[in-house]
Amino acid sequence: MKKKVVLAFSGGLDTSFCCIYLAQDRGLEVHSVIVNTGGFSEEELQEIEKRAYALGVASHAVVDETANYYDGCIKYLVFGNVLKNATYPLSVSAERVSQATAIANYVKKIGADYVAHGSTGAGNDQVRFDMIFNIIIPNVEIITPIRDLKLSREAEIEYLAAHGVEYSAEKARYSINKGLWGTSVGGKETLTSNETLPEEAWPTQVSVTEPRKLELTFEKGELTGIDGETLAPVAAIQKLQAIAQPYGIGRDIHVGDTIIGIKGRVGFEAAAPMVIIKAHHTLEKHTLTKWQLSWKEQLASFYGNWLHEGQFHDPIMRNIESFLADTQKTVSGKVFVELLPYRFQIIGIESAHDLMSNKFGSYGEMNNAWSGEDVKGFSKIFGNQVMIWHKVNSNED
Repeated sequence: MKKKVVLAFSGGLDTSFCCIYLAQDRGLEVHSVIVNTGGFSEEELQEIEKRAYALGVASHAVVDETANYYDGCIKYLVFGNVLKNATYPLSVSAERVSQATAIANYVKKIGADYVAHGSTGAGNDQVRFDMIFNIIIPNVEIITPIRDLKLSREAEIEYLAAHGVEYSAEKARYSINKGLWGTSVGGKETLTSNETLPEEAWPTQVSVTEPRKLELTFEKGELTGIDGETLAPVAAIQKLQAIAQPYGIGRDIHVGDTIIGIKGRVGFEAAAPMVIIKAHHTLEKHTLTKWQLSWKEQLASFYGNWLHEGQFHDPIMRNIESFLADTQKTVSGKVFVELLPYRFQIIGIESAHDLMSNKFGSYGEMNNAWSGEDVKGFSKIFGNQVMIWHKVNSNED
């Protein structure tokens, strides 16, 4: 009997090559699996399944991880207002750890001898997949044809053609990865330091230009409503994405440090994530204390970086998630947003937990909790130790 290999399959160029190579060159029984993290419609999933069987797989499975992806990861990225290098909402980074975990569990389910993925030897995904497989299924051998054979996209297209599979070179110009938390776009321009993606490279074209105001409702840090309509968080993200993406909002190119120590660029469009994070952060600035905000920022930065590097299963991540969730008890209310072509602005908030209540005074005007004399004494005490330091050391050169 042939040995089984589970192939992480997307239907793109790299995994199409892997299907044929693993079956025909390696003599393995290929079982493809695609993990849906909110980026595929039913029609798209059906087309990918047809492609997998046309490429000769023994079986094909769809694992829907959208709910788990939100509950186990995205929720905490919102709680932490996580933007890698103050730019990138970790659209692919977060998705990959969810996908790799689901694939490892599928390997155990069907008792496969091998697991394979189509990552190249240049990026982060190879580390994320390899490491998570080594953590969850350490006794299963990992096969990585694209990386091991050092293949170019042109060589893969030629190989497929030689095996009777046509793949458009035009289609292969841009590598697009779509998920619940945004879409990444890679192409020849992102391999440079000075070029940007052309308009036609973006998966969603700009088709709406009329300004629109939205009312976003948050409950304990989670988006649960849009314009008065109550929604589950995943549905709210999807609806906001459908509304905001046609404005061209959330497009950017992220420049970052890869896990393997080189700089990399990737384009992304993530309208809903960017609007949600900025709206949520504004609500937090009204409802959390100074030190809650400060410690959240520090821990969330670590959380985002460690997640980006694939270390989702480190127990420290559960510790930080507990802290982040605890801070969200008072982060409830409405945030008012205006959408415009290529940008958005946060107008303001309403919340029963707003610490900017005029019952306690107005910033820059008058307060109701202390007198001017109180402030004079406080100012002396608050700066006392630093004053002593300057007096003691004032004669030093």
